[in-house]
Amino acid sequence: MRSTIVTLKMFVKRTLVKFTSAVDIRPLDKLITSKYVNLPQPKNKFLQTYIWIDGTGEQLRSKTKTVSEQTNSVKDVSWWSYDGSSTGQAEGENSDIYLKPVAIYRDPFILMGGVSDNPETNQNKLVLCETLDTDMKPLKTNWRSDCEKTLKSVADQKPTFGFEQEYTLLDRDGWPFGWPKMAFPGSQGPYYCSVGACQAYARDLVDSHYRACLYAGLDIAGINAEVMPSSWEYQIGPTIGIDAADQLWISRYILHRIGEEYGIQISLDPKPVEVGDWNGAGCHVNFNVEEMKKKGEGLKAIEKAIEKLSKRQRTHMRHYDPAFGKDNKRRLTGEHETASYKEFSSDTASRAVSIRIPRQVADNQCGYFEDRRPAANCDPYQVTNILVKTVCLNETGDDDDGKDNKHGKK
Repeated sequence: MRSTIVTLKMFVKRTLVKFTSAVDIRPLDKLITSKYVNLPQPKNKFLQTYIWIDGTGEQLRSKTKTVSEQTNSVKDVSWWSYDGSSTGQAEGENSDIYLKPVAIYRDPFILMGGVSDNPETNQNKLVLCETLDTDMKPLKTNWRSDCEKTLKSVADQKPTFGFEQEYTLLDRDGWPFGWPKMAFPGSQGPYYCSVGACQAYARDLVDSHYRACLYAGLDIAGINAEVMPSSWEYQIGPTIGIDAADQLWISRYILHRIGEEYGIQISLDPKPVEVGDWNGAGCHVNFNVEEMKKKGEGLKAIEKAIEKLSKRQRTHMRHYDPAFGKDNKRRLTGEHETASYKEFSSDTASRAVSIRIPRQVADNQCGYFEDRRPAANCDPYQVTNILVKTVCLNETGDDDDGKDNKHGKK
């Protein structure tokens, strides 16, 4: 596969977050680490790693503490706090932010007494948390609180979501993993669902993430290499209610942690390479409610939902990336299997539209639809919240000045 050498003055243009390291960080010796990680863990000591979304709305933070009792229910996990002035979420003079546990999962990183063949014997946990201020009100980056209320209000309809999370692997210098430095690899075509040393980059990392998600108890449905080299996708769901978004956030945390192990950055930038003919990265969401599953009748409900969505393009675009639409403008250009962010469109089996009805759904006259607009770095709480509000709760209006945003951010 021939590489084209070019000089690139512009590569990545992150709206919010970009990390690079000019100096390569020396990897630690895993053999030394294993000597200590495999020490027996006391039977009355358990580790809980608290995980939350920071002030960027897309990056995750975590810290771990020791507890003396086993925990199998999130109701038994105690609240904690952290310094919000160091995460872009508070001022220094009033910086304590509460961590409210909302979901727990098995920890695939710290195993009790080393490797265990039985996940049920590992009582170390990952704890997903909401963030609350000193008045016990959700922070501006806490979209889960409102989302949970919305989804509970339509619980009888069983709103079900499936996420297709695309991501890109980068070296620490911000360049795509496996690409020649400051140059392009061979053009797109051979990489999608690829097999081979020159086509599939870093499969070890991808497979490790797959197994770790399964161990943690997530509804991970599959993986595949994506169109741009060093880009991959995994799927979470179909999962009912708030659990779908919770699991997507935890799966992202696991992905970043495994990236640490390999010295590879995980980028959720919707358009990581803006020079050349390269696809972006999205987080398509597949959605249905009970009415859409009815044989012979569901397609009518799907078409009705699409009609509602067609009238709120600007509103949805503001909720589909953490920069309130700015990130996605770089990706949704009408090229590279995307529709234009300016216009709403839908069709059967097309990947150049806002909403796709899968061919099999059209044939069966029931099933689900795929919203292809959410960016790879979207907050799934925002996405599921606005989808349900529009489709199930019949909210109307298409405001792009921030008034429809519950936090009032512009």
